[in-house]
Amino acid sequence: MAILIVTENYLEFGLESGFSNFSEISGNIFVCFITLLHINFLAPLFMVLLWVKPITKDYIMNPPLGKESVPLISEDTFDTVRLWIIILLCALRLAMMRHHLQAYLNLAQKSVDQMKKEAGRISMVDLQKMVARVFYYLCVIALQYVAPLVMLLHTTLLLKTLGNYSWGIYPELNSDTPVENSLLPSSVYSESPPADGKMKVTVVQITMALGSLKNIFTPLLFRGLLSFLTWWIAACLFSTSLFGLFYHQYLTVA
Repeated sequence: MAILIVTENYLEFGLESGFSNFSEISGNIFVCFITLLHINFLAPLFMVLLWVKPITKDYIMNPPLGKESVPLISEDTFDTVRLWIIILLCALRLAMMRHHLQAYLNLAQKSVDQMKKEAGRISMVDLQKMVARVFYYLCVIALQYVAPLVMLLHTTLLLKTLGNYSWGIYPELNSDTPVENSLLPSSVYSESPPADGKMKVTVVQITMALGSLKNIFTPLLFRGLLSFLTWWIAACLFSTSLFGLFYHQYLTVA
């Protein structure tokens, strides 16, 4: 230990430069972690703004570049990028779930420290109840954190599938070939044995009825419905997060 007191002018180990480099790297990691926490909190707001046309769609597709407006990406590409952003933000919130649950568990220690500052005698039963109350509601907090993300992921995947979107950034034009409709007449007028003829006719009628529903529930309908549902879930998630922040910052202190 006495050797460590000797400066680098006499014993050149490189400890000072190593410690300074370590402190700089750890400081950068801490800043990045705090940034991820802020992005995690604002993730629902980013999802909500994705459907605000003047802020995102109009600004990205037709940016103000002088007198000319040159579209950067197409509308299909913007829709695909929007789906990817929602999925990545949901993955970020799931990755940061452990830190949020640990922050909730730290409320027990904060409550104990606050109770120690109060005047009067503190019974052990009240202290145990206060700590146990936090751990009892851990499952509720975890469900409150995970359930909106699961709903967002489901609606986003349904929007991609039923809305006839693509995962590619530059999706190709898919030609809608009426394969099922071309197969229906051949199946209707095909000769069948008398024993199972009624069964095949019933199957064909059910298939035609289900096929006619595709003319009603079109991809455009699913795009509008599921887009609104995704936007509404993200808006409710951000509003409840703001209310929780206001409650813990002001109401609990009062």
